[in-house]
Amino acid sequence: MLQPTETISIRRCQEHDHGRTEAAIKTDLFDSFLADRHLAGHSLHKIPTATMQLLLDIGNTSIKWATWNGRQLGTTGSAIHFGALPIDLLAAWDELADIREILVARVGPESVLDAVARVAHARWDCPVTLIGTSAEAHGVRIAYAEPARLGVDRFLALIAAHAEHTGCKLIIDAGTAITYDLLLDDGTHLGGLILPGINLMRDTVLAGTQIPRYEPASTDQCWAADTAEAVAAASIQAPAALVERLWQRLQQETGTTPILLIAGGDAERLLPAVDLPAVQSPGLVLQGLSRFAEASDQDTD
Repeated sequence: MLQPTETISIRRCQEHDHGRTEAAIKTDLFDSFLADRHLAGHSLHKIPTATMQLLLDIGNTSIKWATWNGRQLGTTGSAIHFGALPIDLLAAWDELADIREILVARVGPESVLDAVARVAHARWDCPVTLIGTSAEAHGVRIAYAEPARLGVDRFLALIAAHAEHTGCKLIIDAGTAITYDLLLDDGTHLGGLILPGINLMRDTVLAGTQIPRYEPASTDQCWAADTAEAVAAASIQAPAALVERLWQRLQQETGTTPILLIAGGDAERLLPAVDLPAVQSPGLVLQGLSRFAEASDQDTD
């Protein structure tokens, strides 16, 4: 938990935050947090033999994490990162004493990864392993001719979906962007699509027009009788319609009933607008990372 010396450092940084970006402020808070651990006499190596791995999903706007004990996911959490590691996240990690390795999937800012590497060294003296997309892994074969061009978050979601569900699958990740991926039962990735996320869709229209912002649009509202409300409703109905179209095409192509998986921060906003049975799967990327953690465990046995 945060100690009094750490609280003092937070205040000290906040007194000098005028005219600076939130990411820069959080970087200073982070540095003070690590420095004050030394001043307070905290041990950097509490457990002689570390047993757990820490799995991180660094997205465009948030960071999600979970511990892995070799058999299952344990403690989990998430936070908006603003390009740095939030203090409340660091406080939560301060309770994790036996981390031997950190596995990272990153599509977000490199500054967050740099901060993670510094915490890994100062707190646990453990390596950080960055997972990347490959042509084939854990039974999944990527459709892209250049696998590196497929985001690692989509790659890991495919791996998790293949491991957890049988049959053809349509996997949606509704975040800053909305991604759509189609996966056959044998692990063959057919490809996918990408749309701007719900907020990006709205912001794009509003930025280029004089239309006022309208937030509380109902997700089951198929059309609207007001311009601003029409923009808000369409930003949900459009991606929902694409979900249904791709699901129907996959059904026609395979002659089976696809499983629809929806993940991401905006999953709850999108789900009510989709007229199909769906499984909300918030931890797909972390579940995919756990497959690599499991393989790492086997390599060290």
